[in-house]
Amino acid sequence: MTEINDFEKIYELLKGIHDCMDEEELNAEYISYETLEISKARWNNYIEALVDEGYVKRVIIEKQLDGDTIIDVSRIKLTLKGLKYLEENSIEQK
Repeated sequence: MTEINDFEKIYELLKGIHDCMDEEELNAEYISYETLEISKARWNNYIEALVDEGYVKRVIIEKQLDGDTIIDVSRIKLTLKGLKYLEENSIEQK
């Protein structure tokens, strides 16, 4: 199993949201856990952390009684803090 660089994956996730800013709706494929090649649980944790830290907004997170988490990112938007993160980290990604 290959080691995952969490910050690279988080950058890719935010970049995917950024790339859809000119579209009416987010194409969820850009930021899916399959596209990012990570587990659904890790993807859920990333989204929750990004919401908690104020990098994204308009995410619906529902905790189910069975312990499962359902996350709706169909209306997700970057905040100014999220845009700033992308700008500050774009040099490192190049």
